[in-house]
Amino acid sequence: MTEPGKTTAPASDSADEAAEEKEQTLLEQMGGVSGLIYSSVPVLVFVLLNSLFGLTVAIWGSLGSAALITVARVVRKEPLQPAISGFFGVGIAAFIAYRTGSAKGFFLFGIWASLVYGSVFLASMLVRYPLVGVIWSFLNGHGMAWRSDRKAVFAYNMATLTWVLVFAARFIVQRWLYNEDQTGWLAFARLAMGYPLTAIALVVTVWAVTRAGHRVKKIEADTETEEREIEERLRARYASPPPAD
Repeated sequence: MTEPGKTTAPASDSADEAAEEKEQTLLEQMGGVSGLIYSSVPVLVFVLLNSLFGLTVAIWGSLGSAALITVARVVRKEPLQPAISGFFGVGIAAFIAYRTGSAKGFFLFGIWASLVYGSVFLASMLVRYPLVGVIWSFLNGHGMAWRSDRKAVFAYNMATLTWVLVFAARFIVQRWLYNEDQTGWLAFARLAMGYPLTAIALVVTVWAVTRAGHRVKKIEADTETEEREIEERLRARYASPPPAD
């Protein structure tokens, strides 16, 4: 019963708000829109400085830009984990470039990371624990009830498969460019295959989370109804008067 002067929001509005909240949560886990933008700055700095001043300056320039971005995110009180992981990612890439003595080495860590991530996501599907569903359940504490519903599992499988294809595409294309010594095109591929492919995978992920969420709610509602019916039958059975002699 609603209080005077208050109105109940339509169910469709509530569903839209829930989907929007899910999308915002997923974006936050990735560092938000700003995190996606920040991740491209060290790459652009590295390629620009390498073309102008050489590898050593490019390495220090990329590290310096990554450090500045980390400090800026801390000052702005943005999520710290994406900032730190981004800094260490640039640090590893710069170290590999230094050890190999080649500018293309800066991209080697990301190339092999794509292969590892894609393999892990694929393996999770093979063991019937699609990683998108597992991660979402862990982040939000929703439990694993979705694994008992085929449609929910299918949705999470589709989202997980999308990420597998994203990582596979990044590895294949960038590995080929690495072998061809195309450092400039490597940087372009790193950025071009970052935002667009991530956006596609994120859309599919939001769809999967929303669909699975609806299925889990239906399972919970059906379970509650069944338990209520059992309880009512038991009450009716034991509340009935004993038969007359």
